[in-house]
Amino acid sequence: MARAGLTRERLVRAGAALADDVGFDDLTVSELARRFDVKPASLYSHVASTDDLKTQITLLALEEMADRGSAALAGRAGRDALVALANVYRDYAVEHPGRYAAARHRLDPEVAAASAGGRHVQMTQAVLRGYEVPESEQTHAVRLLGSVFHGYVSLEMAGAYDHSSPAAAESWPRVLDALDALLRNWPPA
Repeated sequence: MARAGLTRERLVRAGAALADDVGFDDLTVSELARRFDVKPASLYSHVASTDDLKTQITLLALEEMADRGSAALAGRAGRDALVALANVYRDYAVEHPGRYAAARHRLDPEVAAASAGGRHVQMTQAVLRGYEVPESEQTHAVRLLGSVFHGYVSLEMAGAYDHSSPAAAESWPRVLDALDALLRNWPPA
């Protein structure tokens, strides 16, 4: 019998908080069980494995970031929308480093298709509506923006910019200015 008070949702949320504390890669069902002061077997009626737990945290992180992104984009266009969406990802990574890492966890194609991942593409496409990027080029632009946002944030979170001047926080707006200029002058195919 499952321990009273333990539910899948509660475990996933606690696992997400644990991932923020210890890192997504170091997250295990055993470590989560220690947080609840139960044996790991007590959790297996709610999560099938560590991979199942990580998948659920990935889905949670994608949903949380999509919700933040949707709210941030409301009423914005062009550069304002670009900066708002970029800052959603950067702020989320700072507030929830484990969950942010979870958002890059590989999902099975069927799970990915049903996840909030598609909303991230839609949000980026909404940003592009403020620019004259041809529809035939939008997939390339979406990939570019995702690469820059997540590449920069991942490197910043790993401390890659800690040993040089200017500070990463000073470079971030310049990177966004460069993206804005590129999107306003998207090269022809």
